[in-house]
Amino acid sequence: MPPSSGWLNCDARYAVEARCGRTRRVSAAALPDRDLRAALVQGETRWHDPAGNRAYYGELIAPFAGKTDLVVLPETFTSGFSNEALADAEDMQGPTVAWLREQAGMLDAAVCGSVQVRVDGDQAESEGVAPGVYNRMLFATPDGGLKHYDKRHLFRMAREHERYAAGVRRVCVDWRSWRINLQVCYDLRFPVFIRNRFNVERENAFDYDLALFVANWPAARAYAWKTLLRARAIENLACVIGVNRVGTDGNGIEYSGDSVALDPLGQPVAEGGAQVQVLQAAFSAEQLRGHREKFPAQLDADGFELKD
Repeated sequence: MPPSSGWLNCDARYAVEARCGRTRRVSAAALPDRDLRAALVQGETRWHDPAGNRAYYGELIAPFAGKTDLVVLPETFTSGFSNEALADAEDMQGPTVAWLREQAGMLDAAVCGSVQVRVDGDQAESEGVAPGVYNRMLFATPDGGLKHYDKRHLFRMAREHERYAAGVRRVCVDWRSWRINLQVCYDLRFPVFIRNRFNVERENAFDYDLALFVANWPAARAYAWKTLLRARAIENLACVIGVNRVGTDGNGIEYSGDSVALDPLGQPVAEGGAQVQVLQAAFSAEQLRGHREKFPAQLDADGFELKD
């Protein structure tokens, strides 16, 4: 995250401009210049079967080669959401990272999803993080590039915080003119961490254009999933993708899917049910630009400071 002073300075600039009757326009150079096609992969993840899941999800996404810009897999798509999967956690040179890069190249699209990744020794030192196993969201691109985000908010009701290491920073990636904020499951409940600021990370621009959530969100809390995704889109003047799994996991927890792509008004571009399916969505750059111009709520945003 940027230094806390950045949040306060941003607020001060807004206040001065408001008193003087001036407003900042969003820089055209920082807006998406093309629509973004996305494939939301709502699958039934096999329990503790990394090789089987790679084959399974590979079959689901193969038909979208050359037909999409972004492929989104669920949280912990190689194992299901399990604390017991720590023992089989891969490192950054493991088969799942290689598989994601391979899929991105074959599909000519960015491919992302989260897996358990063990970070130790020199790798931990080079990344500037504590050693441990992370619920890591990987974002692979066709040119071989790889970015990652480590889940910040660990789900204490399942004791995730006792076994996994927590991420320390928010991560946004640039892809085909869109800036994308990477988030994992329980992060959805923490709007301050997700807040889309203006003129902070980028001059005269929002932090991001699309918030992307991958999840294993139980059916018992489906109403919260649906409601919070829409809230995050509306309050942040941004598009949103939420990808969840379906079926019943090895702990007997049921998942109802409800994956969705939302426009910046919180309205569905594509919406899934409770079955295995791959949703296709196209986000409009023109709509996003127009909404932000007509409804510049960022100019009235409150300043605040984040503390660990």
